[in-house]
Amino acid sequence: MPKKSKKQDTAKVHDELKGFDIKINPFGELQSNFNIDKINDFLNENVENAKIPDKTEEE
Repeated sequence: MPKKSKKQDTAKVHDELKGFDIKINPFGELQSNFNIDKINDFLNENVENAKIPDKTEEE
């Protein structure tokens, strides 16, 4: 039976996150090539908080 070849496809990502890569080192720490502040800013702009559904930034 032939072996399946492993593909290294990249995931579809938002244009602001092109080149984003995250890995877990042997100690269980997350290592990323993006600054965590940039990731948090992106998430704050593009993802709703499910725990606070009706709250806006002004409140």
